[in-house]
Amino acid sequence: MTEIKNILVALDLSGIDTTLIEYASFIAETLKVEKVYFVHNIKKYEISELFEEQLRDINLDEIIGDELNEKVEEKFTSSVEWEVLISEDPYSESLINYIVNKYKIQLALIGNKNGLKGSGAVSGKLLRLLKCNILSIPKNAKPAISNIWAGTDFSNASKKVFEVAKSIQKATDAQVKAVHVYSVPIQFSPYIPKEHLDLKIENHLKEKYNKFIKKIGYKGELSSEIIPGRENGVANKLSYKAEIAKADLLIVGDKGGNTFSSLIVGSVTEELFNQDLELPLWIAK
Repeated sequence: MTEIKNILVALDLSGIDTTLIEYASFIAETLKVEKVYFVHNIKKYEISELFEEQLRDINLDEIIGDELNEKVEEKFTSSVEWEVLISEDPYSESLINYIVNKYKIQLALIGNKNGLKGSGAVSGKLLRLLKCNILSIPKNAKPAISNIWAGTDFSNASKKVFEVAKSIQKATDAQVKAVHVYSVPIQFSPYIPKEHLDLKIENHLKEKYNKFIKKIGYKGELSSEIIPGRENGVANKLSYKAEIAKADLLIVGDKGGNTFSSLIVGSVTEELFNQDLELPLWIAK
């Protein structure tokens, strides 16, 4: 994994900000990063015309900046250097992408607000825009990592998932499980009994897993699990099983490819990103 030196945290003055700041503090201290940038975008065009007159002589940038600086000062307990950036841009995604490029960000933390009312500060567009890793955090996430699930389809693209897992495992002593969810190709199922098909596919995938792990040379303790899914249900199955297993981090690649499943933007990864997950989701870029 590319060394993570700079982290961006997207804040929007909602209740999830506290979770993001505390989680950023944990990640910054754990991965020994150099600097954390807390970013808030003021969308003045969304302010009703009814309040334009009252707000005319108020410096929103300064007021919001002071508020966020106070909050970060209180909740960010890491010794890592940090800075609050306030901006005004019609599109938060474009602003975040600009800051990622300008400040050479390797990891962006965003809030998973899919289950909350209102729209979040960012959207799935970030999956395509950002060149850095993305960590989506749900509101009730605890700043701790001891049980990591690494989603893989055994493709070269999913190597980066294990680079991330290895770095976090080294820093936290967390357990790591390599997980693959497969679905039986529907065109075969009418002709072959399901139990025979499942067994054949699982044996095939176990061989692929062993070759893959040997090829990437993973250093560290690693267990594995191959999970039968169903057509178009890989994301749901993966998140459900991870939550049942009390995983506190799920890592997937931004793209990949395999005969029986796929972890690509626009497919499983985007579906996971848009779910109301109970655990943090790390998308390895």
